[in-house]
Amino acid sequence: MALFSSCEEELDLSNPTALSIEELLQTNNGFELLANGVLDAYQKVPANEFLLTELRSDNVRANTENGNYPAINAYNVDPNNGDVATYYSNNMATIKHANTIIDNRFLAPESQQYTVGEAYFMRALCHFNLVRAYQNVPYIDKVLDVTEEEALDYPQLPEEVVYEKIIEDFKTSIAYLDGVEQNRYRPSKGAAICLAAKAYLSQPNPNYTEAELLLASVVENSSAYNYDLIYTERDNAEQFEFNPNPLNPSEDLLTDAEYYANLVKDYGHVFGNSISDGYTDGVLDGSWSNNPALEINEEVIFSIAYDLVSSDNYATSDSGLDDQVETDSESHSFAMTLQGPSNGVNIATLDFLEVMNPELQPVRFYASIDLLSYDPSNDTNDTFNAKFPTDGEIGDNDWIVLRYADVLLLYAEAILGNAESTTDPRAVEAFNKVRARAGLEEVANLTKEQLLEERRVEFVYENQRLYDLIRFGEADNVLTEFSNKNSLFYTPEKKYLPFPQREIDNLPNFYEQNSGY
Repeated sequence: MALFSSCEEELDLSNPTALSIEELLQTNNGFELLANGVLDAYQKVPANEFLLTELRSDNVRANTENGNYPAINAYNVDPNNGDVATYYSNNMATIKHANTIIDNRFLAPESQQYTVGEAYFMRALCHFNLVRAYQNVPYIDKVLDVTEEEALDYPQLPEEVVYEKIIEDFKTSIAYLDGVEQNRYRPSKGAAICLAAKAYLSQPNPNYTEAELLLASVVENSSAYNYDLIYTERDNAEQFEFNPNPLNPSEDLLTDAEYYANLVKDYGHVFGNSISDGYTDGVLDGSWSNNPALEINEEVIFSIAYDLVSSDNYATSDSGLDDQVETDSESHSFAMTLQGPSNGVNIATLDFLEVMNPELQPVRFYASIDLLSYDPSNDTNDTFNAKFPTDGEIGDNDWIVLRYADVLLLYAEAILGNAESTTDPRAVEAFNKVRARAGLEEVANLTKEQLLEERRVEFVYENQRLYDLIRFGEADNVLTEFSNKNSLFYTPEKKYLPFPQREIDNLPNFYEQNSGY
């Protein structure tokens, strides 16, 4: 079912469950088909994740005229909200597909044992999504018969128990995926190690020691995993105009502005983007577009593949399996990119623009912010993002689940632990690598505050900010101040979404609604 093109490997998204499970298991590649079905199901998860994560942070805001988006942005989410329900059910649907493989794992031939590892990985990833979004959730470890009685065996679990099971599943996937050839569009051993470490850091009582050991095994052996930042050394940088050396007018000097322009290209490349020609007054002034040839690169560890297909059947958060066609496009770009001006859900907050501007971020700014929409002189101006420059429903950007810059900063976080600062050379070096690619000066002493702020500007529009604030224990401080400043309705309970009312109604008197709703 793997479809190869000249530039990237995409998944064949024709219906992988058209055959019955029994029929699939009798085919030579039945487990491969089932594994592709898991990834196919996951395509719908990013479609509205932005609305429930980044839109509930201090990075972005919504226009007051656009449907229920302002209510989400204002921490006034209704338990009957459709996005709250579909995000939960889409993760659960993927878990069901993964459990189909796990339940039948002893039938998998040797050549397809890797699919079992992928299934454990995806089950862990989906529960990781759910516990961070809804806090206390059931952990579904088998395909449930569609009966109320069997569902009653899976109550909501305490957050710490869910994390234990997530970590166990990631570790099981590591064993199955050991020695499997890496494909960045599929789960891998390296991705499982790093996400297990992130789960250790995210649980209510973080285990910094275990996280550090796991991350060190990757960072200290990054070349073996073929992981690295996309980064141009100054000696290899491209020059955009002639800058004579005052001491030798025939010599062309590389200016800082020219070097930053190289790094801007590097940062855009991470997301599979390229910029058209144009360099004026020390700034790249071309336009960004998706370039599929750039999407698989050394910085990407695991991403969800999408391809450009002009079709009315694009993948949305509420689309059914039968609605999808081969390599359908994703709807998250409709909410986040060129449709932003009409959809109004990815507008940078004034608070964020105080830290994301050309002076403070000479690299990230130009690859993260739509320059044409930027007007710092106008407080009511709508400033949009440039990380996913594809056009609406037929967008082509892949969705990156994990990249190496995240791993480096998580490694620094694990070493920092409960301390407020550290001079540990491993943490400082990992942090400074990410800083260098952003054209920023090195630090000798890394503080918790610096690390949190660095993650904010590095991963803006990648659905990390809210969970970073929660993990660092700063959500209540930061979001309460942000809410008060902007007349929003944040309370400590609102850091988590309401448990979907649809799930509560399906099993009356079984699930409990989260506090604050």
